[in-house]
Amino acid sequence: MRKVKEFIIEKLILICGLASIFFVGLIFLFLLKEGLSVFNIVTPLDFLFGKSWYPISDPAQLGILPLILGSLLVTLGAAVISIPIGIGCAIYIAEIAPARIKEVLKAGIELLAAIPSVVLGFIGMITLVPFVKNCFHLPTGLTALSGSIMLAFMAMPTIVSIAEDALYSVPKTYKEGALALGATHWQTIWRVMLPAASSGLLAAIMLGIGRVIGETMAVMMITGNAAVMPNTILEPIRTLTATIAAEMGEAVVGSEHYFALFAIGIVLFIISFAINVTADLFLHRKQ
Repeated sequence: MRKVKEFIIEKLILICGLASIFFVGLIFLFLLKEGLSVFNIVTPLDFLFGKSWYPISDPAQLGILPLILGSLLVTLGAAVISIPIGIGCAIYIAEIAPARIKEVLKAGIELLAAIPSVVLGFIGMITLVPFVKNCFHLPTGLTALSGSIMLAFMAMPTIVSIAEDALYSVPKTYKEGALALGATHWQTIWRVMLPAASSGLLAAIMLGIGRVIGETMAVMMITGNAAVMPNTILEPIRTLTATIAAEMGEAVVGSEHYFALFAIGIVLFIISFAINVTADLFLHRKQ
């Protein structure tokens, strides 16, 4: 009976894994079916590198370069803020904090990760946007900087949680050996623990960035939704995800606008897939 149970459980796990791959493949095929039609209207180069997004004009201008740059701008800004803070928090929780404080901090981080993005976006509109406007004397606080700060806040729980697990999984003998050789606690963390956990740390960073790129509601609420070429981080921008969320309800099924939004979905799918594959490669890289 034990062998029969093990066989059934193994096959169920296999079926679940194959089903996941199958559904992802179906999603991608559906995006291709709807999105590739846009290239009957505009060339791939004009679509990816065009500087004007006016999908309902006559003729339609379907250049998504401002949207790509807007997404990259808020993503890079969020990465600059969240990566050092997130890794620092993970080091403190894994190697410095007392046991009681460690449990409280871990529970708090998990709680932060559970806050809906629309709630964070609303909080950002009420508090962060006016602060950015007054601090930099801008006409509006709905800027890429506001989006970067809020997305950094949203990415940090992912980075901290995975990075802390990576540091905790480093064999204790590494730390004990370094301390026995006379290294200080900080030297042990900097020169032994961090290099040993580098694969997990890089995976945490990549997954945090993936969380940022896929975010929709928060950036749509606090970045200004201006589909123009950004010059600085203190200007309103629009991201790829926000464009789909804001315009899909208005697009006429079968129109140029409709197909263009699905093509944006293809671009997002490819970017997210590349980030997750890169994170997986780093996670399973041999030390």
